[in-house]
This record gives sequence, structure tokens and C-alpha cells, in this order.
Amino acid sequence: MSIRRLPPHLVNRIAAGEVVERPASALKELVENSIDAGATRIAVALGQGGLSRIEVADDGCGMSAEDMALALERHCTSKLPDEAIESVVTLGFRGEALPSIASVARVTIESRPAGRDGWSRVVDNGEVLRDGPAAVPPGTRIVVEDLFARVPARRKFLRSPRSEYAACLDMVRRLAMARPDIAFTLEHDGRRALTVPGGEERPGRVAGLTDRALAENSVAIDWVRDSVTLGGVASLPTFNRGIADHQYLFVNGRPVRDRLLMGAIRGAYAEMLPRDRHAVVALFLDLPPSEVDVNVHPAKTEVRFRDPALIRGMIVSGLRRALDEAGHRSVQRPAESALAMWQTESVGAAPAAAMPPADDWTPAGPETRVMERPSLFAPRPGFSAPPPLARAEAAFTLPPEVRQFPMGVARGQVAKTYIVAEAEDGLVLVDQHAAHERLVLERMRAALTGGRVASQAMLIPEVVELDEPACDRLEARMEELAEFGLDLERFGPTAMLVRSTPALLGQSDPKGLVSDLADELAAFDQALSLRERLDHVAATMACHGSVRAGRILSVAEMNALLREMEVTPHSGQCNHGRPTWVKLQHGDIEKLFGRK
Repeated sequence: MSIRRLPPHLVNRIAAGEVVERPASALKELVENSIDAGATRIAVALGQGGLSRIEVADDGCGMSAEDMALALERHCTSKLPDEAIESVVTLGFRGEALPSIASVARVTIESRPAGRDGWSRVVDNGEVLRDGPAAVPPGTRIVVEDLFARVPARRKFLRSPRSEYAACLDMVRRLAMARPDIAFTLEHDGRRALTVPGGEERPGRVAGLTDRALAENSVAIDWVRDSVTLGGVASLPTFNRGIADHQYLFVNGRPVRDRLLMGAIRGAYAEMLPRDRHAVVALFLDLPPSEVDVNVHPAKTEVRFRDPALIRGMIVSGLRRALDEAGHRSVQRPAESALAMWQTESVGAAPAAAMPPADDWTPAGPETRVMERPSLFAPRPGFSAPPPLARAEAAFTLPPEVRQFPMGVARGQVAKTYIVAEAEDGLVLVDQHAAHERLVLERMRAALTGGRVASQAMLIPEVVELDEPACDRLEARMEELAEFGLDLERFGPTAMLVRSTPALLGQSDPKGLVSDLADELAAFDQALSLRERLDHVAATMACHGSVRAGRILSVAEMNALLREMEVTPHSGQCNHGRPTWVKLQHGDIEKLFGRK
């Protein structure tokens, strides 16, 4: 077959395949054009997630009739006044977006420069239908309708309207985060979904578009090295998420997804976060255009640095320095479960088993005080006793024989995290959180095998606020989540109502549980049921229902945990693959003391 020159309409369709993958891709190109046009207000309206309609209106510089005609031709742009492409400072520069979009959709462009007449042009899949004057306000308005309607091979690969809307919302968020000086609005099917005013400070804009709690649980980044500036906000290690989708990276104001930068963030938090948790970060990297190549991807979402080692080192150093300066700070939001432990209680007689010797007792008059409910682990006011050197319990019953149990018998607790047990052949150390996490997971598996997990109704249903795509994901899986014992109900566009939680979890944190499940669902294949992803969903729930590190356990509770571990499959490792217990053989202990 001989080589032939392709016709222009086919060339445009091929280019559209590179630039316009889905509605979010088209929306990105249109909003970037508005930003490059100097707009101070950008309004976006979507229909069916962008499948049927995408509208972007701005108050930028506008286009004349002549410029509008050129804008719909390939490789025509106003953003490269000369041939120095390495010095480009605008978001767009190729001149491919509008003609590519117009070749696979119906596009209406209305524009008017300040002080001049307006003009309108309608192009339907590459064919000009209308071209003439129009009465429009200053700025530009572009409407894209029926994307890929005449390209069924591309249309069938698009996802559901809900999924496409989530991608569009994420794209607008990233662009709005990059430019806090611009006001953005987003409407979906006639309902306002996002509004941010112009002229905001960067930390406030980031918190408003991610999580309002981030403002109190983050550190500011401000680091300069040579001609490179790193700014932004980074969450404290204790304020984290289950997926990395909450990490936003910008290079010279351009949203990017770069492996180098993502790896640098993981390196900075390496010793402070578990492997399955991710920080919430918005980093803004500014450097001379000659030091970064933005022309390495058709959609301009990837970049290449002239000195990648400098950039990676700067991000790691900047993040660690800011986190080091935060000192002992942790998440500032109070735990509701902790607040619920406090109550007003009248002082009465102490239980006989908890009474100290009579000679240590100092009488206290009747009074009312605020006390913590689990008071058996703390000295009661009114008693005078020396501080304990170690925690111990009176052995009212003889301890069980060590040789009866492979995991041994509990002898104590270290750092409120590790159980110390004596086995017949050595010393056993157990991570109480990791071990109980595995036990809860196996209980859930067994319950699901029998049908569904028992649920515990909440006395007062709890409202959990999330972003709209997260609520959409949970709503689509509500029936399946009910099989796991979690009963949810949609409570407006951006909230879910938790009516019951799995009984196996006990007093769990509904907000943390639902937020992590929403993150897990974002990473799932939509075609898979939750039962096919049983390990992931059950492990997420089990983590929230397990005994936390830092909780004091009684000897009876420690022994009960050990006995259940002995009869539970896979109890040697937690849901994340870490060991739940280790053993020091008698011979190992003797070597440590030089006896062998």
C-alpha cells in the first residue's frame, strides 16, 4: 500500500484522540484557554458529566472574528510570539485543542474583545454551520455538545456520567487551586457544585477545595534554593488519607502528575506514615521555564526537569524541614469517642476490690466532679498512694499453666502497645493493634460466609461530610456495604448519613471509616463487586474496629486476645502484611545475657 496524505478532518480526529480522551480533557483545555486569556471569573456548566454538554464562560480578553477563525485551525496560537518554545509561560501553546474538539463534537464559540463587536461561530464535527456577529458580553463563551457522538468507537469507551463528572470536578479543582486569584464556579445538571471567590490566599484556597480541617492540621512550605521556589501546604503525618488522589502538584502554575514529584513526597513522609496511608499535599514549584520541559505529553500533564535530583532533594528537604518545625503537633480535631468518655458523676463508695488499704485512705467530702468513665485504671481522687513503678493486677485466681497455650500467658504490657507473654519455650511479644486487626478481619470473613455481617444501630445517626464524587461512589455501593453491616443513606449532595456500623467493630469512628471506604472505592474497578474486593473492604473496616495502640488492657483482655489468636487463621500477620507477634526463644534470651 502506497503512502498517502491524510485529509484534514481525519488528521483532526487523530489529534483529538491524543488531546481529548474524555470530557475532563476537553474541559481542561477550555479552562486553560480562559486562564491564559487573563480571566478573573470562570464559570463552568456540565450536562451528564460533560457527555452531553460542556460550557465555559469567562471575562478574559476575548477574540475578534479573524482570531476566532484562526483558533479553529490546527497549530494556530497566540501564545508563542516567537519560536522559543522552551520559554513558554502559558498553560497552552500547541494550538491543537479547539480544532481537535470541534472535529468530534458540536462547538459554539461566542466572543467579544472589550470595545469591539462580538462574533459567533458554530462548528459541527468539523463543518462550519454558522459564522456571524452576535450580541455577547466581553469575554468568551464556548459550548461543547455531544462529545464523540459521531465517533462511536470512542464514545463506547467513556465511563458513566457520574464517573465523568468526578473527573471534571477534579480537573476544575486542580486548576482553581493553581490560581487562587481567579473566581471559579461549577454547575452540574443545573445544580451549583463548586464556588470559590477570587483573590484568596493560597492556603485558604487549598483547604477550601480539599478539606476545611486541613487549615488547622497542616504546615506551610516555603523553601528557596537557587532560582527554584517551593511553596504550598502539607498535612501533618497524622492527617492522612487512604489513597494518593489528595496530592496536588503544580509546576509554574501547571497541574501535573509526575512520578518524580510523587516519589519525593513518599520519601519525605517515609518514616512517618504507614505504607498504605498518604499525606494531603499541595505543592507549588516555580522555576525558570528553561529548567523544565512541558512539551513532553500531548495533554501537558507531565514535565521533564533539567536537574531532577535538585528538584527531588528540594521537595524532600522542604517537606521534612516544615514537618520538623511542627514538632510534636498532631491532628488538632478532638476525637469524639474520647469526649464521650467524660461524664458528670457523683462520688460514691469505691468497689471493694478497688479499695486501697484503710491506713492509706484520706476521707473526702461529698462532691460532684467530672471524671473519666474507665476509672479503674487510674487512682481515684481522695486516695493517697505512691506512684506505681509498673502496672500489675492482683492474682485472685491462679494464672493458667504456660504449657497449655502456644502463645503463652500474658504477663504484662509495654508502652501500652505490646503484650508480653510467657510461653513454654520463650517470651512472646504481641502488637495488640495489628493482632486484633487481623482477628476482626477474620470474624468479618466468617460472618460474610454466612450471609451478612451483623450491624449495630447508632442511637443518633451521624452525618459524614465528603465531596460529591465520594458520596456518589458510596451511594452506588450502599446495598453491598449493608452486607458488611454498614448502613448508609444519602444526605444531600455532599454528605452521607451513617445509621449503623458493623457490630464487630464495637465503638468505631464512623467518619474515619466512611472516608477511608470512599477512598478505597475510588481505586476499585467499577465492574468488580465488593465481595470480589472482600479483603480490601473488610481490612479497611477491621482497621477501624481494632484495639488501638496506646490502650491499656487488663490481663484478662490480653489473655483473651492471645487465645483467639491461637485459633484464628493467618493471625501471624496483620491486614497490611506486618507481623503481629515475635518470639524470643529461651536460648536467644540466654545469649543476650551471656549465659550461652
